[in-house]
Amino acid sequence: MNKSKCKCKLLVRILLQCITDNPKSITLSLPSTCLVFHGLFTHVHSLQETSEEKLWAREIVSQQLRSDRNLQVFHHLKNDFGKLNMSYTFLAGYPKTTLKYLTVGLSSVKRKNGFYLLDTLQSIFSQSSEEELQDMVVVVLLADFDMTWNQQVLSSISERFSSPILKGQLLVIHLPQEYYPPLEGLKRNFNDAPDRVTFRSKQNVDYAFLLSFSANLSQYYLMLEDDVLCSRNFLTTIRMFIQSRGGSAWVTLEFSKLGYIGKLYHSSDLPRLASFLLLFYQEMPCDWLLGYFTKLLAQNMPIHFKPSLFQHVGLYSSFRGTYNHLKDEDFEANPLNVADNPPADVVTDIIPFKEYTPEQAYSSRTTFFWGKSPLAGSHFTVIFHTPAIVTRISVQTGLQDRKDILTSAEVEVGRSPVHTERGPTCSQYAKLGPLVDGQFDRKDIEGDAAVSCLRILVTKSQEQWVIIRSVNVWTKEEK
Repeated sequence: MNKSKCKCKLLVRILLQCITDNPKSITLSLPSTCLVFHGLFTHVHSLQETSEEKLWAREIVSQQLRSDRNLQVFHHLKNDFGKLNMSYTFLAGYPKTTLKYLTVGLSSVKRKNGFYLLDTLQSIFSQSSEEELQDMVVVVLLADFDMTWNQQVLSSISERFSSPILKGQLLVIHLPQEYYPPLEGLKRNFNDAPDRVTFRSKQNVDYAFLLSFSANLSQYYLMLEDDVLCSRNFLTTIRMFIQSRGGSAWVTLEFSKLGYIGKLYHSSDLPRLASFLLLFYQEMPCDWLLGYFTKLLAQNMPIHFKPSLFQHVGLYSSFRGTYNHLKDEDFEANPLNVADNPPADVVTDIIPFKEYTPEQAYSSRTTFFWGKSPLAGSHFTVIFHTPAIVTRISVQTGLQDRKDILTSAEVEVGRSPVHTERGPTCSQYAKLGPLVDGQFDRKDIEGDAAVSCLRILVTKSQEQWVIIRSVNVWTKEEK
């Protein structure tokens, strides 16, 4: 290594040590400190780089971002970060006034080869149940400056996904080029080519704008790319994983190990994350910045859910259209075998207690039905909107301490739906078996005949109240 390089490395180490040991003696602000470092990068990377030097350069940025002084600046600023003052153009759909559980955010630009956005949207909607879609909103930022391309894509989205748009489940937005910071003539950190610097810098800004827009739409935010395949019932799996962590703190949960795919954030963190991406938009790729953001908020280790819920399927990169074969080997299309629970009406003649209504036992949410002392002949019936071929049924009643279980009942499936004075039901029922200790789980239901009803019929009265925690149904398509 030549003397010039050695001097640069020595100077950087001295400055890093000063910041680490004596943060109060350094009066540089966070942006100006970065200018010092990137002035050094410009000098170092005017020389020919090796892979070792690239790793060294990345470590410099890592140490600089994690220094005590910058942590102080970051935490001082974090409460001042507000939603960016931008005028977004709504190309399709409008946000609902009610807060959702999850926002799924995607940014899309024109590629030289391949187009995957429509297939990605199809995967999101087709792999989600109706109930999950009620808790979700998908936001697509068409971030290309070519308005002709944006209009063509918008036309395709509107034609193919008119129902989600009308239901407020899909929003398509755009931001004019005038809101973007300079994207040309930027610093060539890590010796990246100028077009690569422009591409990744604009990508950082795209994501910042998308995050800022999404900040008040839901409780959580999921970052995806526009060329992915989703696992079945991914929202329910995410919800279960969050609940399994109890009250433990986290900044980022990762549901894929590739790039920006499947990163989950609290929506309350989105304004500061958007500001963070804008502050360092020209410094490094977005996935690096996301990692540093997580560490700055004191999550030092990644929290990765396995199996992965999202798979990269694009064959060509959005940068230069080069071939991209990245795959996540941990991906599973149906990781937890989540129940299908097709759309249905749920009725019972067991008197419910307060707000613990019967449909809550059929929900993917952590709710349940709580009813007063059931009598012999009482029923809890699920009437499918469309007849379904059922392969498995699971019923769970009572609490873990065996309180409020349903002691005597039969599980039945019915055909020929009818309306009676007692409400909707089926005219013909066939028994599948009794509850045992308040539970029922039959996985070998055979036959290709569709059924219209699932009924839990009480066979013996009980004084104890009953909790039906869950009624889950798995189905298959007709041949």
